[in-house]
This record gives sequence, structure tokens and C-alpha cells, in this order.
Amino acid sequence: MTLPHSLPALSAVAGDYDILLCDVWGVIHNGRESWPEACEALTRFNAAGGHVVLISNSPRPSSDVVAQLDGLGVPRDSWKAFVTSGDATRAELARRAPGPAWIIGPDRDWPLYEGLGLDLAEGAGDAAFVSVTGPRDDATETPEDYRERLIPAVERDLELICANPDRVVQKGDRLIYCGGALADLYEALGGRVVMAGKPFGPIYDLALKEAQALLGRAVDRSRVLCIGDGVVTDVLGANAQALDCLFIAQGIHGDKARGADGALDPARAGELLKAETAYARYAALDLRW
Repeated sequence: MTLPHSLPALSAVAGDYDILLCDVWGVIHNGRESWPEACEALTRFNAAGGHVVLISNSPRPSSDVVAQLDGLGVPRDSWKAFVTSGDATRAELARRAPGPAWIIGPDRDWPLYEGLGLDLAEGAGDAAFVSVTGPRDDATETPEDYRERLIPAVERDLELICANPDRVVQKGDRLIYCGGALADLYEALGGRVVMAGKPFGPIYDLALKEAQALLGRAVDRSRVLCIGDGVVTDVLGANAQALDCLFIAQGIHGDKARGADGALDPARAGELLKAETAYARYAALDLRW
């Protein structure tokens, strides 16, 4: 097993990269508050001539998530472009319009569907496909609450479009289920799933297109660093794109990569990566300059 290099400060390698593709939830905020040191690191990278592209598995279009970042105190100068799984998923949904689509998710995610011309189904019986952004009530529901409702969709061989591949995210001091957990259940039941967010290619295509626009030239992929705390999303996504990765090991993994002295233990971080056959060039407990 090749261990990641411990990287206590982004400044140590910032000069090696033109572009940061930086995850949002779990790296710069926890759903309740932003982390000033992480935001400062991104701001200073931008100030030094680099370009930060935020790349999030939020199921909503990026234009609809900016207000959330503002509300959490994420400075506008800490990022230059923003791409979400919702942005990438809209193309998948548009190809399937008018549907009808059986939509599962909270009301706050409805901007995902605006302007796509989709008809709405009542359930699996009258749907052409299923679209999932997450549980309708992520404060109380688990994937098991959807098992009986999803079985008829599997029996009809309906595709499930999942707009948020994350299984869980950290909200404050607890973990909540996301769309990816429902997609896992659907696949376990024998269903077909399509996803465009991390770790899949479409969201990286969008992010690198934004990076090229910021640079004003072709992107040198050897000078792109992906940053994220999700092994099966951020790290495996970077691996699939052959891009360097900084694994933020504290995020959704809590203290699992922390040594007895409180610092990052590269061996423990390596075990988290190895469990998913993933590799990161660098690892840190959190992002700082």
C-alpha cells in the first residue's frame, strides 16, 4: 500500500498547481458553519494567481447553492467558479424529458428541475424513470424507509437518476443520508442507476471546462489538485481522472485517521483509502494554508 504524504499546509505545494477542484461540504463547511482556515487557504491560493473551482455533489444547480455558501460565511474571494452534481445531472434529465419522472427528494431541491419540461409521475406505476436527490426528510429518514416504495420501480426496470452520489454528509455533529444511499439500495434491489456527480466523469468535464475559461488556455492536468473528504466520491473521482488528490481525512471520517498524538497518521489515512481501492498523493486532517 502506497501511503499518502502528510500535508499539514496547502502552501507547501500550492506552487505546483494552477487549479484546485475543491469539494465543499466536509472541506470548507459542515452544513451549519464554514471553517475560516479552509476558506483562507482557498482565498490565498486565488490571491497567489491560482484558480479555485468548487466541485460539489449538491443536487441543486450551482446558481442556487451560492446563497447557502454566503449564509455560511464562505467568502466570495475563496472561489472563482462553482460546479455541482445538479449542473451535470440536468443534462441527463433533459435527455429524458418529458418523462414522466417520479421525483424523490425535499422541496428545496426543486430548482434542479426548473425549465426542463418534465411531467411528474405519482409513483413507479406511471413513471418513465425515477429521479432522486435524497430522502424527503433527511433529519429522520433512512434508505430503508424507501425499500418498499422502490421495489415496484425495479420490477418495471425503471432507471434511477441520482443527482447526489454522496452516501452521507456531516451536518454539525451528525451524519445524514444523501441520494447516493438511496441509489445504493436501488442497485442492491437489482435496479439501474445513472449518476453524473463525483466520482463520475460529467461533473469533472464541467469543472475542467470552467478551469480552462479561467486560465484562458488548455488545462495542464498535471497542475490540477482535487481536494475532498469523500473516498468513494472525491478521491476515486480524482483517480478516475488521473488527477492529484489531497484527501481531507477528518471530514466524514471523524478521528479515524488521527494518531495518538492528535496529528494525522498517514497509515490510518492509507487504510481508509485502501478500503475503497483508492489512492491520494496527499492527506491532511483539514485544509489550511
